[in-house]
Amino acid sequence: MKKGLRKAAMPVVLIVLVALAVRVAFAWHQARQIPAQVLSLVPFQTETGHIAYSIASGKGFSSPFQRDSGPTAWLAPVYPYLLAGIFKLFGVYTLHSFLVAIFLNILFSAGTCVPVYYAGQRVASPGVGSAAAWFWALFPNAIIIPFEWIWDTSLSAFLLAALLWATLELVEYRRIRDWCLYGLLWGLALLTNPAMGLLFPVLLAWAAYRARAHATTMFRGPALAAALVLLCCLPWTIRNYAVFHKFIPLRSNFAFELYVGNNENYDDQHIARPAAVTQDREILRYLYMGESAFMEEEKRKAMAFIETHPRIEVWLVAQRFVDFWTGTATPFATFRQADSLWLRFILLCNDAAPLCAFLGLIVLLVTKNPYAAPVVAVPVISPLLYYVTHTSLRYRYPIDPVVLLLAAIGVHGLWKWAAGKISQSEPVSESAE
Repeated sequence: MKKGLRKAAMPVVLIVLVALAVRVAFAWHQARQIPAQVLSLVPFQTETGHIAYSIASGKGFSSPFQRDSGPTAWLAPVYPYLLAGIFKLFGVYTLHSFLVAIFLNILFSAGTCVPVYYAGQRVASPGVGSAAAWFWALFPNAIIIPFEWIWDTSLSAFLLAALLWATLELVEYRRIRDWCLYGLLWGLALLTNPAMGLLFPVLLAWAAYRARAHATTMFRGPALAAALVLLCCLPWTIRNYAVFHKFIPLRSNFAFELYVGNNENYDDQHIARPAAVTQDREILRYLYMGESAFMEEEKRKAMAFIETHPRIEVWLVAQRFVDFWTGTATPFATFRQADSLWLRFILLCNDAAPLCAFLGLIVLLVTKNPYAAPVVAVPVISPLLYYVTHTSLRYRYPIDPVVLLLAAIGVHGLWKWAAGKISQSEPVSESAE
């Protein structure tokens, strides 16, 4: 048994080491080209960095735009507190803090190979699991984004892949303890990236349905998991209510994100090239109005635009769909205008991944794979939030491990189909001779 486990673990160890090496090499190459004083400051000039600065400075979870604006619920708490801990240990806005934050991102990204491998093994085969893990290890965005973004992005990708793996494995276990650990993992994920909450009822319901054969855990297990998720999120929700005197479960900025993608700049005259919603203007309004009033006004303006511009809204959703899955709303023009082979390679990978994933989705449904529902749910349900707000490859990054798992399933299915066609044609050729 130990020999079998060691044999199964070796490919995962090798893949993780390769993933770690290429990410470290890319980060080292990029860091050498940027002055140290820039690396120590500029990457932290985001809402995450500003809130972490406030925490490390003793001002609490506040000021997402660095200027003292009071408490905030703009982000969920896990990653800002993690970054604040780095600031406490290695200094605020220092090169050492930057390097530690990047290395943590790299560890999260490389470690994602493990749940991807075992999820692929459970859904299809060890070969598919290995292919999916290799895809993630060498996927350009998976290498680039851990260096480019000091945000919860890499941690979110690891947690979502781990949640999928845990969901697939959970149906094989009858112990209440496993359901409790599952609930705690979901609690950590939602406090890191609340956007994953769209998947929570779907994956939990599927796991509960599959566990119906086990009378001891049919009801208690899923109920305990759901209760633990609520308990994990409850302290932060209570904090938000105490500060803002309104119900804010995890974060408050959805109204702002909705307005960014649905605003008066998108009209019949500027539908192709709308004027940007400038950050400086929005920051000034935020500082003047306060967070609660600012979000209420953003919500009102966004909803008014959506209701009065249905035709433009349909066009925007279609644009966001293309943008989400290709990284640009005009993939062909962007590819033609790319000024380097490296950039074109990245664009090709971004386009090939969802196409192969769609093929994998078809394979799972046609073969009636018993694990199809949770795997398919990730790329189908997760992007819905971004179709109505706005998109970025960074937003796709947390689901890319599952997208590449589906891509591996699609490539494997295509290979089997081609091999079957060849094997069927060989007897005909021999008889003809």
